[in-house]
Amino acid sequence: MAAPAAVPAALKRTPLYSLHRELGAKLIDFGGWEMPVQYAGILEEHRAVRERVGLFDVSHMGELEFRGAGALAALQRLTCNDVARLADGRIHYSALLTERGTFVDDILVYRRAQDSYLVVVNASNTPKDFAWAAERAGATDVRVEDRSDSYALIAVQGPASAGLMRRVSSPDPSDLPYYGFREATTVCGATALVSRTGYTGEDGFEVYCRPEDAERIFRGLLADGKSDGVQPCGLGARDTLRLEAKMALYGNDIDDTITPWEADLGWIVKMGKGDFIGREALAAQKQQGVARRLAGFEMVDRGIARHGYPAKTAAGPGVVTSGTHSPTLGRPIGLALLPAAAGAIGAEFDVEIRGRDARARVIQTPFYKRPDARRDPS
Repeated sequence: MAAPAAVPAALKRTPLYSLHRELGAKLIDFGGWEMPVQYAGILEEHRAVRERVGLFDVSHMGELEFRGAGALAALQRLTCNDVARLADGRIHYSALLTERGTFVDDILVYRRAQDSYLVVVNASNTPKDFAWAAERAGATDVRVEDRSDSYALIAVQGPASAGLMRRVSSPDPSDLPYYGFREATTVCGATALVSRTGYTGEDGFEVYCRPEDAERIFRGLLADGKSDGVQPCGLGARDTLRLEAKMALYGNDIDDTITPWEADLGWIVKMGKGDFIGREALAAQKQQGVARRLAGFEMVDRGIARHGYPAKTAAGPGVVTSGTHSPTLGRPIGLALLPAAAGAIGAEFDVEIRGRDARARVIQTPFYKRPDARRDPS
């Protein structure tokens, strides 16, 4: 007798699910979540963020809280960036690493106080990250809690985002520095934590609120942003925007087989801060030299390279990690993990696209950078 068919697990939904349906979103399974991939269309939503302002539901992201006198020491051990350099109200980009120096996840660390931190992790990794961190926190004077169900998260992105947030918020968050945040901010009548980071290459804000307040805030932003040409945006545009800005996507460009040196993210590794998980492996790899590195490329021949496509270089094989047609640049671009000897700017290689080889060329990244762009100060 044949085994009974497995019953598909129910997809998780964010507090904005009903609103997405009302707005006509196309919903897909994204890491176990039923999320909008697009509303009016990826190209239109991409342009809205580059030229005006777009709203994203990113409530599927995970939030872990570290509290107690040992919180700072625990995060110093668990992450590769230097948490001690953060001031209250500031954020940095960092990573949890395996003992091999590879990515458990890439994260954002928010310092509320010396004994209180919010760590934002990727949605599909939340249970894994929480278990990993709780097991390794070490000290008895730190509490690690998964508070993901306590937050909804809305991203407001684009050159008009500061003006929109100024009109609907109190106090005005447009004075926040890049990678800064403020709690107890009122947004569209609801209390929220507001930060200024972004995953699109544009100026932008994140609104962390109670799940029950999410729809009120999203509707308020849509209503007040009409004069700005505000657009609800899905994960499709989020991916093309982040790739143009060369922002890594866990599961594509980074995972537990890739180190920060290989991912061109060495700037988040602070070897001088003291011991942390993965440090020994990273020190050894740096001394030996990195054999492969993530490089940006554009297609010379026709075709779009996609995740997993083979890359063929004179120095050996590689693999495409991300690829798309860039709406801003008007040509196909991508990221590939290539032998270090093949990653020089201007070097050419082949990508196998559906059984044929197409020529590609390594180019400078990020592919897109807004004129007033600033980097994470850490």
